[in-house]
Amino acid sequence: MRIPLGWLAEFVDLAPGSTVDEVHAALVKVGFEEEGSHDFDLTGPIVVGEVLDFVEEPQSNGKTIRWCTVRVAPVGETAPDGGADVRGIVCGAANFVAGDKVVVTLPGAVLPGGFAIAARKTYGHVSDGMIASSKELGLGDDHDGILRLVTLGLDPVVGTDALSLLGLDDQAVEVNVTPDRGYAFSIRGIAREYAHSTGAAFRDPVAAVEPIQASGFSVDIADDAPIRGRVGATVFATRVVRDVDASRPTPPWMATRLSLAGIRSISLIVDITNYVMLELGQPTHAYDLDKVTGGLTVRRARPGETLVTLDEQKRTLSVEDLVIADGTGAIGLAGVMGGASTEIGSESHTVLVEAANFDPVSIARTSRRHKLPSEASRRFERGVDPQIATAALERVAQLLVDLAGGTVADTGSFHSEHPDPQPVELPAGYITGLVGVDFTADEIHRTLTEIGGVVEPVDDGLLVTPPSWRPDITHKSALAEEVARIVGYDRIPSVLPVAPPGRGLSREQLLRRQVAQNLAASGLVEVMAYPFLSDSATQLFGSAGTERVPAVRVANPLDAEAPYLRTSLLPGLLDIVRRNLARGLLDLALYETGLVFLPEAGASYGQLELPPGGIRPSDEVLSALQSGLPSQPRHAAIVLVGNAFQKQPGLDARTVGVADALDSVRQLGLALGLEITAVQGSHGALHPGRTASLVVTTSGEEHVVGVAGELLPRLAEDAHLPRTVAVAEVDLDLLIELSPRDIAVSPIFGYPAATQDLSLVVSDQTPAGKVVEAVARGAGELLEDIRLVDDYRGIGVAEGQKSLTFALRFRATDRTLTAVEASDAKLSGLAVAAAQFGATLRE
Repeated sequence: MRIPLGWLAEFVDLAPGSTVDEVHAALVKVGFEEEGSHDFDLTGPIVVGEVLDFVEEPQSNGKTIRWCTVRVAPVGETAPDGGADVRGIVCGAANFVAGDKVVVTLPGAVLPGGFAIAARKTYGHVSDGMIASSKELGLGDDHDGILRLVTLGLDPVVGTDALSLLGLDDQAVEVNVTPDRGYAFSIRGIAREYAHSTGAAFRDPVAAVEPIQASGFSVDIADDAPIRGRVGATVFATRVVRDVDASRPTPPWMATRLSLAGIRSISLIVDITNYVMLELGQPTHAYDLDKVTGGLTVRRARPGETLVTLDEQKRTLSVEDLVIADGTGAIGLAGVMGGASTEIGSESHTVLVEAANFDPVSIARTSRRHKLPSEASRRFERGVDPQIATAALERVAQLLVDLAGGTVADTGSFHSEHPDPQPVELPAGYITGLVGVDFTADEIHRTLTEIGGVVEPVDDGLLVTPPSWRPDITHKSALAEEVARIVGYDRIPSVLPVAPPGRGLSREQLLRRQVAQNLAASGLVEVMAYPFLSDSATQLFGSAGTERVPAVRVANPLDAEAPYLRTSLLPGLLDIVRRNLARGLLDLALYETGLVFLPEAGASYGQLELPPGGIRPSDEVLSALQSGLPSQPRHAAIVLVGNAFQKQPGLDARTVGVADALDSVRQLGLALGLEITAVQGSHGALHPGRTASLVVTTSGEEHVVGVAGELLPRLAEDAHLPRTVAVAEVDLDLLIELSPRDIAVSPIFGYPAATQDLSLVVSDQTPAGKVVEAVARGAGELLEDIRLVDDYRGIGVAEGQKSLTFALRFRATDRTLTAVEASDAKLSGLAVAAAQFGATLRE
């Protein structure tokens, strides 16, 4: 909200010589954040001049200029720039005559954009200044000719300071108005807040207007589809003003104030309605009554109904849109924008002025639905004072009489069914307990009265009825905020609050953090990818498994080429890898934990009707909405590319592969107290010979928790990735569910270990992992560790067979093992492998 200081001073006593910084500081004190300051970026001397005569001089370029003699100071007096009272000035405009009073920028003046005025030789003359147009002064967009003061109804003395005359010496402050403070979208509201901050006297402009109840004009409130049970218009008032001269110019004081406030001057009648909206915060709308058929009806739009709005756009209306209609149909979007069919023009003579109070939710939805934000909708959707509609009408009517020569008729209407503000109970001691400051009873009572509330003592505190312009005050906490804000936030001590005792993080949250910290500690970098995928990515990547799952399509995707919610984290990670490779980062180890969206085949989502805003849905509605959502488990994914370590003296570089991805997965499992094993698997996007299904065995039951492998070389090439890209993805929620409640840490025993090697010959079709399981099962409790150290196929091993060598480590917790005990345990493992796979001891 921009607030011209000259306008603000009409309703509150500004300290003499107040600067924009001082006004900003006062408003910041009561909670309005500073946004900036504005002025017309003009520096004098800029004065009123009179064209004495001129000579038209055609130029070789086809242009005709006027060599003008202009008086810029009273006869015999020195001009403000120290020069003569009569100047020669070159002017390219031709819309003036001798004797016209104009605005002259003398040498030394600076116009907007840093355009400095100086005596310059041009077209064969020395032009000692410039005659200015409205656009050059920042008053409007008119650049067709110079500004003739007679068109503004002005006849000032030659030499008068034009900046002061036209209000161009004013400045404006701009503050950020939060959504709950709609009343501050007005000079009235800001003046009241400045008074709260400084203690200056506030003069309510509404109190200076005497509303008159008019009748005789037909208005029907026929809202048959209210939102949240509230009709679209709770207040609706009209007034007729006749014999208006719509062709009259907007006076400069109004045009400059509107410009400083950020609103472009359009025409006198439109400017008057905008002026009153800024002044009081109540939007009004003017209709050409001669173009209105019959009376007005406030109703919801009919199916398929259209409306051409003032911006000349034809809009198809929704049945939720609140419209103003006459006998021909909709003539305006209520609270948003009027219709072109009843627009005020220069030939309009009879004006129907409307002021209303519309439901904020209805206006907000209409404004967003049609992508049509307006100054009026900004105020209505935040809440407008329901008690000032008639005052705003009278203010508009007064200005139409004073500035447009109109006559106020007795014809009009008034309808009001707006509910009165509801009292709010404020228990004794509540504010002190909430804010932490010991406010006195007098401070609380005085502050709540100062903001416009009606305060009544009750048995255990106060009963406060908020003012009509504060619909945001519905709870005692809002009253506490008002007291803290008005008395001063500086009263609140800077003390770090003590967190109340609680249960802390849940088990799932703790384990998720533990997994993330474990992966980061092992050298991976956490990233976050967008959750939207293309159709090809959803077809190629399943949900951390081997089968493709259906994907949910977003109704309004940010990117038309990526309209699906992800079913896997891997595509997003691969996109991040591709971007980093393009920027020269060749060795990457990335991970992400996040939600994936796994709908059931054939299910449809997003078909339920959303509940209306503004009220909390019931538990039944929330349950129905929840049941309409797809499953959203949390996954963890890993992508590795480049070298595991760089080439160094005596050490060759090693490219990452599926083994590195499996190591990262095992580290993840350790953080959860789980052993994740790899078995031969398959995946449509992964290398068929280098893909593993990830399995966790608990209580004798195997659970597939994810997949690991290397990306298909063809896919890597198509995506401009290295040939070897190692990936893994696991269902983190499932892992946490399988994780033991108490994660045990293996103790370090003081007795020495006994090591043995075991080489077995088995069929080359037998998975090595299965042989490991068999040997471990047979070796029993003494076996502490087993790992595959060699897979040999060649001379000395029969065709169709392979030799697997295992390193075994045995240890007892209560004694030192003998070599015989270790050998017996090894042979027991051999026996189980022989029985299950026909394994033989390699000689």
